[in-house]
Amino acid sequence: MLIGYARVSTDGQSLDAQVAELTAAGCGKIMQETASGAKTERQQLKKAIDLLTAGDVLVVTRLDRLARSTRDLLNTLHTIAKADAGFRSLRDVWADTTTAHGRLMVTILSGLAEFERELIRTRTSEGRARAKGRGVKLGRAYKLTPEQRRQALARLEAGEPSREIALTFNVAHTTIGRLKP
Repeated sequence: MLIGYARVSTDGQSLDAQVAELTAAGCGKIMQETASGAKTERQQLKKAIDLLTAGDVLVVTRLDRLARSTRDLLNTLHTIAKADAGFRSLRDVWADTTTAHGRLMVTILSGLAEFERELIRTRTSEGRARAKGRGVKLGRAYKLTPEQRRQALARLEAGEPSREIALTFNVAHTTIGRLKP
C-alpha cells in the first residue's frame, strides 16, 4: 500500500496541491499536517510511519516535506526500513528506496553523514586536547572556591561534621565529603 504524507509549515499554506499529487500517485491513505519541518516530533508523520507494514511505501511530494536535514532524513528512513517498508519522493526521483539506485543513493548519503560525524568527533577531541594543554578546566565548575575548599578541609580534619560545614557554604554534604583526600 502507498501511504502519503503531506506537510505545510504554516496555517496560511494549503495542503491541496500535495494531496492531489499523492492521490494521483496512487496513495490509499494520506496523512496531512501543518507543522514546522524543524520539529522532529510530528504527529501525522508518526502515524503514517506507524501504519507502514512490510512492503508498504511512504510517499511524499518532495524531500523537504519529510526532513529538514540529512541526519533527520536518515533517521526517518531508518525507522521506515525497520518496518520493512520503502520510501519514495515524487519530485526527487533519486530518493526511492524501492529501487536499487535509490537504495544506493541513500547508502551514499548515510556514508557521508557518518564521515561528517567522525570529522566532528575528531575536531572536538583535538579542540579539547588543545584547551587542556592551555590549562582550561573542562567540565562542570567547582561548587567551592579554592579558599573555601581549604577551609572546609581544615574543618573536616578538626572533626567537624560534613553536614555542618556544608550548611555554611550552602552546598550538599556530599560535596564536602568528596573533598576528603
